Amino acid sequence: MGPSGSTPVDGPEDDARWRTAGDRIEALLEASAAGGAAARERAEQLVREITDLYGAGLERLVRLAVRGAPGVADALVADDLVASLLLVHGLHPHPVERRIADALDTVRPYLGSHGGDVHLLDVVGVPGNHTVRLQFSGSCKSCPSSAVTLELAVEDAVRAAAPEIASIEVVAQEPDTATVIPTESLLSRVHAARHAPAAWHPVPALAELAPGEVGGFRVAQTTVLACRVGDDVYAYQDRCGGCGESLAGAVLHRRMASADVVLRCPRCHAHFDVVHAGASIDGTTGRLDPVPVLARDGVLSMALPGSPAESVA
Repeated sequence: MGPSGSTPVDGPEDDARWRTAGDRIEALLEASAAGGAAARERAEQLVREITDLYGAGLERLVRLAVRGAPGVADALVADDLVASLLLVHGLHPHPVERRIADALDTVRPYLGSHGGDVHLLDVVGVPGNHTVRLQFSGSCKSCPSSAVTLELAVEDAVRAAAPEIASIEVVAQEPDTATVIPTESLLSRVHAARHAPAAWHPVPALAELAPGEVGGFRVAQTTVLACRVGDDVYAYQDRCGGCGESLAGAVLHRRMASADVVLRCPRCHAHFDVVHAGASIDGTTGRLDPVPVLARDGVLSMALPGSPAESVA
């Protein structure tokens, strides 16, 4: 308990709890169907009435707060939970263009680790049927499969910030070199290749990694190796691109005459650039398979198919 008169601040566990509230509500509605169609309809009507009631109250609170202190709008939307509720009720004070631009800023560090960037060209259409037009740039140092991680990071961030958009369109640009991934494929090749759908799984234990530390985590039935480089966390599937064995016991070190941080396989001694998508720096081995890591609702999360995360280290 905090000091007398203070209000406890929600931690990562609380953020994760409220982020999954929608799933729990839907599960309860599904359970009500056991009582027949009429029971399900009554349950849905109850949820609508409660949602509308709290939405009306939230609208009045926001109006009064902004009237008394116009700058409070930015403070409200800086809280992920409050911002999500404002979006649900159509009360978010920022236009869709600004919300998308802010969302792209949150994923730029991750794209930068792949040697790329993303730009918002425009948002076209009418409210309720917006199309977001994006353009990727930069020389991506990742293999084609990492287009999956780029898509997940960008599309997830955009749709979370602007759930009312109808579609995302990627506008191609002329490639500068042969190493640039064709931009038009970034959001389409994933679906064409029929990759298994992925979801974001909160892994609060990632925040406990110290700079230079490497840890193993069990996330959605997949073993993942994560490491912290400065303020950033990078994650890869636990499989060496050289020998194909587990990376358990691997450590980070810096290359001689360079600031690059590398991960060394404890078995075959292959070296990988953890900041740039797990590329091999030996020139003779494969690469690591990156796993997206983003801060969602204040909790570091990984994108993988399957069930909630479980740390094993």
